[in-house]
This record gives sequence, C-alpha cells and structure tokens, in this order.
Amino acid sequence: MAAPNPDQQTAIDAIEGPVLIIAGPGSGKTFTLVERIVHLIRDWGARPETLLVVTFTDKAARELTTRVSNRLLELGISFNLNEMYLGTFHSICLRLLKDNREFTRLKRNFVLLDQFDQQYFLYQRLNRFAEIDDIELVIGKDTAGRWYRATQLMKWVNKVAEEALDVGALIAGDDPAIVALGNASALYRDMLVEQNSLDFAGIQSDALRLLENNPSVLAELRQRLSHIMVDEYQDTNTIQERLLFLLAGEQQNICVVGDDDQGLYRFRGATIRNILEFPDSFATGRCRQERLTVNYRSTPEIISFYNRWIAEEDWRDGEKFFRFDKTIVPREANFPDTPSVLRISQGAHGDFHEEVCAFLHRLRDNGLTDWNQVAFLFRSVKSDKVLSLARHLEEQGIPVYSPRSNLFFDREEVRLMIGALIFLFPQFPNIRQTREGMELAIWEYYDHSCFKAFAEELRKPENASLLAFVRPLAKRHLAMTAPADYGLTGLFYQLLQYPLFSRFLDEDVMKGVDKGRASRNLALLSQLLTKFEYLHFITVLNPEYIERDLLSLFNQFLRFLYDGGIDEYEDDSEYAPSGCVSFLTIHQSKGLEFPVVVCGSLEAVPRKQWNEIDVAMEAYLAKPPFEPLDRTKSFDFRRLFYTAFSRAQNLLVLATQEKEGHGRSPSKYFAEVWNSLPNWRDPTFRPDRIDFDQVKEINLKRQYSFTSHIALFETCAEQYRFFRELEFTPVRASAQLFGTLVHQTIEDVHKAVLRGEPQIVTSRKVEEWFETNYHYLSRRERQYLNALAKGAALRHVQRYVQRERRNFDRLKEAEVDISLVKDSYILSGSVDLIRGEGDTVELIDFKAEKKPDLVRDRERLQQYRKQLEVYAHLVEERTGYRVSRTHLYYTGEESGNPFISWDKDSKAIDRTMADFDGIVGRIESRDYRMKSRPGKKCEDCDMRFYCDMKNWKFLEG
Repeated sequence: MAAPNPDQQTAIDAIEGPVLIIAGPGSGKTFTLVERIVHLIRDWGARPETLLVVTFTDKAARELTTRVSNRLLELGISFNLNEMYLGTFHSICLRLLKDNREFTRLKRNFVLLDQFDQQYFLYQRLNRFAEIDDIELVIGKDTAGRWYRATQLMKWVNKVAEEALDVGALIAGDDPAIVALGNASALYRDMLVEQNSLDFAGIQSDALRLLENNPSVLAELRQRLSHIMVDEYQDTNTIQERLLFLLAGEQQNICVVGDDDQGLYRFRGATIRNILEFPDSFATGRCRQERLTVNYRSTPEIISFYNRWIAEEDWRDGEKFFRFDKTIVPREANFPDTPSVLRISQGAHGDFHEEVCAFLHRLRDNGLTDWNQVAFLFRSVKSDKVLSLARHLEEQGIPVYSPRSNLFFDREEVRLMIGALIFLFPQFPNIRQTREGMELAIWEYYDHSCFKAFAEELRKPENASLLAFVRPLAKRHLAMTAPADYGLTGLFYQLLQYPLFSRFLDEDVMKGVDKGRASRNLALLSQLLTKFEYLHFITVLNPEYIERDLLSLFNQFLRFLYDGGIDEYEDDSEYAPSGCVSFLTIHQSKGLEFPVVVCGSLEAVPRKQWNEIDVAMEAYLAKPPFEPLDRTKSFDFRRLFYTAFSRAQNLLVLATQEKEGHGRSPSKYFAEVWNSLPNWRDPTFRPDRIDFDQVKEINLKRQYSFTSHIALFETCAEQYRFFRELEFTPVRASAQLFGTLVHQTIEDVHKAVLRGEPQIVTSRKVEEWFETNYHYLSRRERQYLNALAKGAALRHVQRYVQRERRNFDRLKEAEVDISLVKDSYILSGSVDLIRGEGDTVELIDFKAEKKPDLVRDRERLQQYRKQLEVYAHLVEERTGYRVSRTHLYYTGEESGNPFISWDKDSKAIDRTMADFDGIVGRIESRDYRMKSRPGKKCEDCDMRFYCDMKNWKFLEG
C-alpha cells in the first residue's frame, strides 16, 4: 500500500472537532477516508458502534466496506462491521427507524415504497388530490394526463420532505400554489400513515422527526457516536445536514469530504451551500480545512484543461463566492510526449459514426488492450443520436455496455414475453379502447414489436411445442368461467420452459460479453409482474376481474414503465465490463475513472431547473436563498462537464458532428475550448506512446448468510442461480405467514424483557402484540389465516411464555445481526436468542412447528445444526462470548420437551466453516453444477417447468 502524501496524512490525523476535506478529482479521497477510519480504530481504539460513515450510493458503501475490512484484516484487527453505521443516508436512517420503531408512526411490517411504487401509489389515488383547491397549479391540468400529474405530485411532495418544510406553514400561506402543495403533502402523509408505508424521501424526514421529538433517543445516539464522516458532502440536502448536526451534538467530531466543483444533484434537492458554508456552521477558527489537490489519475494536460474550464465561470455575486478557490496539480511522474486532449469532428455532411470507429480502431492498433478502457459520456444516453452511435458501433463489431439507454422494452426477450402474454389473452385487443376515439401510443409497440414478433416465432417448426401450449390456453382464457389456479407470474414461469425463452437462460449465456443481459432482463420482468400482481391484489386469474386486470397491466402499468424507461442490470463489482465500450451518463460516471474518455453532448447549453413554485417556496426554507436562481443553470453546467472531463486518465476526447444554426454543435459554451484542441488525425497525436491504464478492479466483498445463500445453494444450485444470482422473483404464494407471526410476537416478548420490563409480559399484552403483528403482517403480505390457524399461532406464543418465563433473567440479546469479515467475503447471520450467565451462552433458533421425528427428518436437522454451528462461530469470533450449547426450540410442541440441543463441537464447527468457504468459492466462480435434482424440493419451485425441459449435465460421483 502506498503511503499517504503530506496533505492526506494531515487529513487522516485531523480527528477532533469539525473537519472539511476538499478533495479534488483523483486526489485519493476514498483512500484518505479509509485510512482515517483505520486510524480511529487502530490508534484511538474506536469501537464499531461509535463510528457513523455516510456514503452517497450503495455501491460506494460496499466499496468502502470492502476496503476498510481489507485494511483491518491486513492489520489483524477484529471488527464487526455490522455494528458500525456505514451506508447511505437512507440506509442509516432506515436502520434508526427500525431500531426505534416504537417512537415513530411506523408499525411492524411497514411497506417501503421505491420510486415507481410511490408514483403508482399517487397515480391510483390521484382523484383524492384532484379535489384540493388550485392543485392544478402544482401538478398541471387534467389534459396533462394522470401519469404526468402523478409524476409532478411526487416531485413536489418529495421536495417538501427533503427540505423539511413545515406543512402547516405552507397551508397557512398566501400563495395558492403553496397552499395547494401544503394540503397535498398533508393528505399524502395521512395516506402513508393509513397504509403503514414509507417512501424514499420519508425515510429521512421520519428519521429527523424521530430525533427531534424524542430527546432520549437522540441522547443515546449522541452518547454512542464518537465520530461522524460524510463522503460526497457537496451532494447533500437540507434534511441531511440537519440530521448530521443533530447527531454530532456538542462534540462536533464531524468530518465531511467532497468537491464543490462536482456538485451535480440539485435536481434531487442537493444544495452546494452545505459544503461551502460548512466552516461557518461553527465558531470562528473551530473547523479545520484540508485540501487534497494532487491528482493521481490524469495527465497534466487533462488536468490543465479542466482547471481552465471551471475557472472560466464567474463564481462571484457581490461579496459571495460560490466555489472554493483551488487548483488541481498532477502527480510527479513521466508522461508520454503526445497530446492527451483531442477532438473527433466531422462536418455536417461527413460520416461521424465512421470517424468514431476509425479513432477507436487506431487506439486498438496502438496499445489499447480491451474495449472497456473506453467510456463515452453524455448528458443522456437515451437520445436518438446516442442510440444511433451505439447501434453503429455494435454493427462494426464493437460491443456497447449502456444499461441506462432505455432499451429494456426494445430487447427481443422482453418483446417476445409481452407478445406471449398478449397472445394468451386474445380479448385484450377488443377491450383496450375504453372510450370512443381513445388511442394509446404503446398499442403500436404491443401490436408490431411484441405480438407480431411472437406470432412469427410460433410459425417456426422449432416452436411447435410452444404453439401447442399457448393456443388452447388462449381459448380457455377467452371463455373463462371459473378462477384458474395460477396468475400472470405463474404463466410467465411456464413460458420459460420453451426453447424460445429457455435459450436466454442457459449457464453459457452468463459467460458472454453481455454477462447474461437477456436472462437478467427476464428476471427484471418477473419482478415487474410480481409487483403488478401485488399492487392489484391478484393471486390467480379470475373471470370476474380478468378484463379489469388486463387493462391495468397493458394500458397503465406497462405503459407507464415504457414511457418512463427502465434501467437494465448493472454489476457493481464491474462498472466497465470487459470487451465493451461503455456509454454512460455523466452522473453515472461520477466516482469512476477510465483510461480513455470520449465526451459527447457538446450541443448542450445551460438549462433552467426551477419554476415559479421554487421561487414561492424560498420564503418557507430554513435558510435564506443561497445561489442566485438565475445563475444556477450556468454553475451546474460548468460542474457537470468538469466532472466528465476529470474522469479521464490517459486521454480525453471531445466528440461531435459539427453543425451550425439551430441546435449548433459544439454550442457557444464549448466553442473556445473546442477550437483549441488538435484533431485526433493530427500527426502530433501518437497513441503508440501511451501506456494505457487498465480499468480499476473493484473486487467488492459480497455478504453471505447460511439460510439465504449456503442452505439454498446446497439444496439446489440451480434455484440459487435463478433467485439469488439472476434475481428472478418467485410467486408470492409461498410467504410463511404463520411462522413469521409467531416469531415476531416472541421477539416482542424478548424486547420487553431486555428493556427491563418483564412485568408487562402478560397474557393480555401478548395477545395485543399478536393482534397488531397479524394486522400489519397480513395487510403487507395480502394473506390471511383462518380462525383455527390464527388461534393456534397465538397458543404457540403463550405456551412459550408460560414455559420459559423462569429463564427470562438469563436473556442477553435477541434478534442479533452479526457479521465476520473473511478474506474474500463477509459472513453474516441473525441469531434469534442468546441467553446464559456471564460469558458462557447458549444460542436458540425458533421453529413455529411441531418437533420433528429425529430419525425421519435427520437430514433437515443436520442442516439446522450446521446453521447453528455457523452462528456459534460468528458469536464467539465477534462478541467474546463462549458458546456452550445450541438449541432448536419448537413452539408447536404441546406436552413434550420443545428443545433439540447440541453441545458445541469445535471440530464440527471447523468442518462446517470449511464447507461454507468451499460453497462461497463455487458461488463466486459461478459453478452451479449439481449431482442431481433435489426431488421433492422441485414441487413448489417456480422454475420447475424450465428444469423439467432442461438438458441436464450432472456431476458424476
């Protein structure tokens, strides 16, 4: 490992009080943050639960976790990362809400809405918002369309949450649009409470409310946390700043890292003022400021280019300056004697696509070893220009990786599956027009791109078996008189058995350049169909509702996804897949680096990102306005392309088809820098002199648990491949409502005891917990227990309390999430109950069933034993406890001994851990071979139809 440079070392050592680290591009920001965390742990004895480290993305959190864990392993330091608050703002706030749920509005089993869920939630309830006076000022008129209005509504209620605005003050305002927005926000919050739901923006606002309204919770957290670190601070918003300062308390041991020149997320509510005004949030001279300005990424010419670009903007407004004054400098090294900032250009009548191809081939002929060393960056990758270039490159044998190009619905596997579903319901074309004159643009897509393509495939001899399956089934659906025993997702899984679709799922396709893109798209489609059925309460096809459900699926749900666009699969551990050039948005490229960056979108001009409501809202913000609204578009334009230019390591190329007049390219904002650049065909450009860097390997450590990964893989590696690796979503009918209900209520009992309140564990209180859990659990799962089953579940809990009350004083911890960092992965587990005396403990895992036959169920019990051995290993390695015994506790055992127990066997644990390591090795190398199919386990598996038709190649021996 390279030693820190003097500036980095100063930042690492600055651990007391507020610290601002201004880190330019390629300056070793993540390295510095990792070493600062290690310094706190190694040299200051910081415990994991005392550190809070916030990152901007889940990927960044995983990378930081991997790098910190690797450093601690190098140093031989044992550390439980699960106890550390490390993650995004949203993941940490969600953890706070779950840990302190009794102090929030949330009930157990609350539903977490992603962006599409939230938008669809508002769409389905739009009529209630339409009754609000002047709501059209916020979301547009009826003629704008329901989905557009739901989009606008989501945007504004999220802004209210992210700015932590006082809804009552909005309602009491004098601007009609602001009053309407206040009423809409109040109504929306009431709906969330009613549905026991939480949206993405609400995670943070509810966490802020938790801390502000519950001094005891805040005091406990402040006492626990010794140091707070925040990455990408330039992209934080108002509510995030308030949360951080609340948690920092009087200690103020808060270190923020960022680069104001790379603030890109105003459209998500981020404000650059947080980083620029951070030093002013403390007493004069209290905040230390450290600058990391040595760039270890780019050539001096590239650095000089983007330094000039950012400096061309006038960042001053009166006495205010909206940028930290800094100049990035290159590392000390020898650089090739050739231009490293170039342009690719063609006149209006030239072939720009061919010019790009010629440039790429010249690089490939002069030292470029993998297409993944090249990244094309654009403002958007969904435009016709960008898609046309991507298609041309692929036609010329240059594969393109572009997961956000909105091509999901253009993919063959998706079109054929949608076409198959339309074929299976021949009534849809006749009922889709719900009013006279109605026309939807997506019908053209359904008719020609989907249905027609599928029908043409059915005519081929190799698809005769598929035709024999779908034709009679379509007739049956047309004349349905009784409910079927399957839903839409069930039909989807049956279709996968036929060669038209199964060809996309074979193991070999995972090894191709696109890493199984088609199979992952089908998996994504399974997720969407499952979500649709959940949102519309569909379990099986019912003739009474079939037409309504088909209209909802095709005229609404899929149409909105089609119009809004869907991102395809992205592998966090391989941001630039080998064998492909990357087409990325500039936002998507943030935090990444590439040997060659080709920057397009040079026709771009600064864009206004605010309207009249933003202006009216300024009066209600916690702080007065910061940047002048009329100049924000220019500031953001400079920051956006500064970020793009600074991704390049060896070569930065500006590229466009030159055009004059309307839509001029390059626009006047690039004209000066464009004219100063040599063309790539200039004889001074010598790519043979460049030693192109390789794309950085991330090697993120993945987390594995016994139940979710190892046991599933051991049972059926093929099932693991589909439902874990590819992320197909199974039909929801398999939810274990009974067992979850028993488990959750026993957890309530344990929590009360561990809080020091065993006296409240009465029959009445247990029944109250039970009924509350059942209400919200059944509501979330859309499943219910009959009276007999519900009564039996309650007796399970009451029997446990009656039997084990005498041991309540031995309880130490319940529902313990624990992890162990291994050389190549992170081992995790969740222990139901730890009880014992002193440092000697026993582990208990609960089963909501009758005690099994010890002989007949020996194989299943052996698997449970191995699970408990893994937990014993985790507990001993991570907590300092000594595990003496492990138990299974069967709550359904009425009169006999409910325990099955094992004494701890260190040798058996060692064998189990060796097996665990071996299985993880197979998973990581994608070795899914099996000796045979798992027999009875196949009966309830959604992939059984596919597996029945698969040409298996089993392992021998």
